[in-house]
Amino acid sequence: MQSMTLEQLRATTNAGGIKGITLKGQGNGFYIQIDTRSGKDAYLSKARSTEVRSFGNPSTALNVLRDIGILIVQIDATHWNPNQKDMSRSRESRGSAMRVAHEAAAYNEWLAGEIQASLDDSRPNVTDEDAMTEMDVEIASLTKMQQA
Repeated sequence: MQSMTLEQLRATTNAGGIKGITLKGQGNGFYIQIDTRSGKDAYLSKARSTEVRSFGNPSTALNVLRDIGILIVQIDATHWNPNQKDMSRSRESRGSAMRVAHEAAAYNEWLAGEIQASLDDSRPNVTDEDAMTEMDVEIASLTKMQQA
């Protein structure tokens, strides 16, 4: 079975190439199966991939189809189970993703502040060689204190 994006479905519909549409239930969602006049069945895919576009609510799928101009649709709920939980789209996984995003944004904000503070610092710059010499003196001093 082939995949078809929303724009391809729109173009095929406008060209009269659609024989029929079935809204098929699978798990707790629905996908759109397209019966073309060329005899090659297809399914509606996501815009930038061949992955099946799934709708959690059949009315959302029907609105998409209606916007394209498809007004007659069959519904096949044979394999639809509204009680089946899709864990990939759960609140917990979404919450976790949002926490990671907020932590990354906070880190980026902190880092930008550190960089700006460094740029605004009016003290003279220290060369790498001078910094390493200072650290060697500091390390030697600490080593002597530990040995005493």
